[in-house]
Amino acid sequence: MKQGRKYIRTLFAGLVIFFQNVLAIAQPVIPGEHNYAINAPGVAMVQTVFSATVYVNKVEINQRRLNQLVDSVKKLDATRNMLSAERKLDIVVKALYNNPLRFFAATTQYLSQQHRIVSNGTGFFVTGDGYFITNCHIIDRDSAFIRQKFILSTFREVADANIRSLESSWAMTLTDEQRSLLYNSYSLIYSQLSSMILFDLQKDIFIIYRADNGSNQPFKVKKPAKAIVKGKAMPGKDVAILKLDDVNDLPTLPVSRDSIIKIGEKILVYGYPEPATSNIFLAEESNTEPTLTAGVVSAIKQSVGGWPVVQMDAMISHGSSGSPVCNDKGEVIGLATFGSFEQNTGGLASGYNFAIPVTVIKEFIDSAGVKPGLSRSSLLYNEGLRYFYQSYYKKALKRFEDVKKLNSNYPRLNYYTTLCTQRIEAGEDRSSFLQKNFFRVISIILVIGGIYLYYGWKRGW
Repeated sequence: MKQGRKYIRTLFAGLVIFFQNVLAIAQPVIPGEHNYAINAPGVAMVQTVFSATVYVNKVEINQRRLNQLVDSVKKLDATRNMLSAERKLDIVVKALYNNPLRFFAATTQYLSQQHRIVSNGTGFFVTGDGYFITNCHIIDRDSAFIRQKFILSTFREVADANIRSLESSWAMTLTDEQRSLLYNSYSLIYSQLSSMILFDLQKDIFIIYRADNGSNQPFKVKKPAKAIVKGKAMPGKDVAILKLDDVNDLPTLPVSRDSIIKIGEKILVYGYPEPATSNIFLAEESNTEPTLTAGVVSAIKQSVGGWPVVQMDAMISHGSSGSPVCNDKGEVIGLATFGSFEQNTGGLASGYNFAIPVTVIKEFIDSAGVKPGLSRSSLLYNEGLRYFYQSYYKKALKRFEDVKKLNSNYPRLNYYTTLCTQRIEAGEDRSSFLQKNFFRVISIILVIGGIYLYYGWKRGW
């Protein structure tokens, strides 16, 4: 009987191992393609538009001195055969460049112009009813930065108008070099002689997210957002929580409950880097698709404010601020915020970027009273994707149809629905081996065990 009990214990241990393997198969590691399919729908652009009326002193050219300059150039070519018209213009432009304050002067008249400054970034939804996380510096620029941007924008427009006016009055087309010289001349003039005044400064925040129109052609939805809670730009805690009104069952990203981030851990960053969104060779509609960059956690360091930051080697650029940094489970573990500058060039250093960790993000989530979690549509959509990548297309299609009832504009929903239908028709759907054979395997094990116990009993074990 001792051997019989030993056999029963062995049989029980085998069943435990079997169930553990079943659970392991049911929860596979999420590969990059699957991770992207789950999280990309919940990533969106955030755009802050600053608008104001700009008043600037009108600058005029001293026509008398300009005529004297032109006459002096003509005297250089008494025969009118030595210098071409283009060469004469080149001499005039260089003279204006070398001594602009002699030929230009500010007047008492002001020009009034409407200007807009746009600040772009990335963020992600954490609730189906529109709570959204991004960087504070995207929506809350300081007054000095805004004024500088408005002045530069106004200056460019005014300088271009003046240069076009000169081209028209001279009946000549300037070369790129000549335009650059005149542009630099106006830069000096406006910086020393002209004043600029900002009036009626306004700020509007928008979230631009993707939607599916049912024909695999994504379109943009642009809605105004309001700031609920915000920190301060670096070196402050650069986090902001925004809110959209009148939305339900939007795609969402899960926020990790684990506060421990491991060095060497694989990460995926979803965002809208400017080099990709502003590329002239890409169709405008493709800008709605977020860019995925991968890397690892390089180090955990401390900010000058005393709180931790995550160093990573994933490639990010302007426009990537506010991008969710996710682990290989698809959970958000950080918020891409700032990079490093090369000492020699002043440009962004490749592969030395930093993210605000999830522990800091949760401070703002708690302060706003937000309870992050997957929306009903995301839960069903993610379950459908899990079945899809396991080739259970009928089950996946059922989940996607349920998503459509909640949010018919869920990004990429029609794409996966179409694929499921095609693969089912092609006979590629497979039923779960475990579902079909689970009880058969258990029955066989029990029968063999029973037979073994019976013969053992007969032999007097």
